[in-house]
Amino acid sequence: MSTSLFDLKGKTALITGSSRGLGHQIARGLGHAGATLILNGRNKETLLSATRALREEGLTVSSLQMDVLDEDQIEAQVPELEKNQGPIDILVNNAGIQRRGKLEHFDRATWQSVLDTNLTSAFLVSRQVVKGMISRNAGKIINICSLMSEVGRQTTGPYTASKGGLKMLTKAMAAEWGAYNIQANGIGPGYFLTEMTQTLAEDPDFDGWVKNRTPARRWGLPAELIGTAIYLASAASDFVNGQIIYVDGGILASL
Repeated sequence: MSTSLFDLKGKTALITGSSRGLGHQIARGLGHAGATLILNGRNKETLLSATRALREEGLTVSSLQMDVLDEDQIEAQVPELEKNQGPIDILVNNAGIQRRGKLEHFDRATWQSVLDTNLTSAFLVSRQVVKGMISRNAGKIINICSLMSEVGRQTTGPYTASKGGLKMLTKAMAAEWGAYNIQANGIGPGYFLTEMTQTLAEDPDFDGWVKNRTPARRWGLPAELIGTAIYLASAASDFVNGQIIYVDGGILASL
């Protein structure tokens, strides 16, 4: 009984920004738990390569080349996808970017691009996908938030603002859609080794700061998000709503 709560067989999951990085690892984990996967990205070649890689692991995977900021694409492609492949039971809003610099030096265009990609995209995609979830009276939405949903640090102003907003959007989704048996929750990763953070990990000063600041004394590995993602995508979390689970090696727990 306990293991069956985490079984995702018969479920279909759409994961935005899943051609690489954390999104790709989360998709892999959901797939090995039984879910049918739909990977999303804008770059056709990268997306197809990611799809092939997971198929080679024996997973059932298709791809959706879609710009998560293009309302017209979302409104056209999501219904077509569900018509051809069946309903989306699980939505993981993972698409995101980071731009670093002094807050007073950011131009408005850069600021807006980070907020749009990290926050607005989750609203736009969820707004479309949730229509089917409401009609079926069931669904799981997982927003990939961040340690920065709670705290800030120098050079991450737009990112921090966007991830703080995503935390509150998650709570708004829970309040709006909970009555339809839809659970919207978030995962807040700490410092993980990805393509986005590779240059930081290679900087001895920053690498040392991360390891000293993190009680686990190391960076997180992308696969370490899989368990939390499966939990939030499965029946095991059916009465969990509007929560952010921080997977950060203990940073937020310590001074």
